[in-house]
Amino acid sequence: MEFEKKFIHSSQLYVATEPTEIHTVLGSCVAVCLVDQSTFTAGMNHYLLPLWNNDGIPSPKFGNISIVKLIEAMEEVGCKRQNIVAKVFGGASPSGLTTSQVGSRNIEIAEDILAEYGIRIVGKDLGGTNSRKIVLNSVNGKVILRYPNKDRLKQ
Repeated sequence: MEFEKKFIHSSQLYVATEPTEIHTVLGSCVAVCLVDQSTFTAGMNHYLLPLWNNDGIPSPKFGNISIVKLIEAMEEVGCKRQNIVAKVFGGASPSGLTTSQVGSRNIEIAEDILAEYGIRIVGKDLGGTNSRKIVLNSVNGKVILRYPNKDRLKQ
């Protein structure tokens, strides 16, 4: 099977209705991967900050905007919310500093909004100090996870 490859950056989201590998790289950002196995549809977002503060345009760089837009995009292509499950990644503190707390707040908003929408989290790799590279396979819903900086951090 031939797969399209799609890389998403911070503030983007993508829903695949054809066989696709969706890629992203995360530090303190979080990616929510949604999968509807009944339709072989999958989507991923990548957000930078937890909450939009009602100032300016409601951008998907904010978790509370991005997650809702991703759910709506999945429903627009025919997914039913009761068939959607989530996998959540990121939220690291790459510098090891806990003073910022952006990563942990990004994690909290993902968990809260998914619970509010009744979407079960079936997989996650969150927090810590390592950045992550993830690839979501839209056909089987599996996520490949790598820690690109892990070797460097151990030195």
